[in-house]
Amino acid sequence: MADAGDPSLAEWIIEQVSDALIFADRKGSIVRWNQAACRLFGFSAEEALGSNLDLIIPEHLRAAHWAGFDAAMDSGRLKLQGHPTLTRAVRKGGQKLYVEMTFALVKDAAGTPVGSAAMARDVTERVEKERAARKAAMPAA
Repeated sequence: MADAGDPSLAEWIIEQVSDALIFADRKGSIVRWNQAACRLFGFSAEEALGSNLDLIIPEHLRAAHWAGFDAAMDSGRLKLQGHPTLTRAVRKGGQKLYVEMTFALVKDAAGTPVGSAAMARDVTERVEKERAARKAAMPAA
């Protein structure tokens, strides 16, 4: 059994959680990319590490993403305060998907943001079923 103080325990957790975990530094470069991120987005850790977050952000959402990211790094606060948000992402082959994401600022001992951690899960199937149900419920024109 791993001791709770064992640094490898954190690594095991990161690699074995079912949600994608991505950590990006203050500049938006990917520093941590777990196995679930590999499965979700289709990029290996070798492909993702060191890349800009634009790797998984659809082009039409990039300006808004970077405005929010930069504001969080500058202010030390998140607009969503840890609440999940539904957004679009893009896989390696260009396929778009819906993801539910939560974000956390990672701060150093002085309280200065050093980057952002995100947890993501694919909710494409759920969103498409909900859209189909709404469409089916609409009265015929």
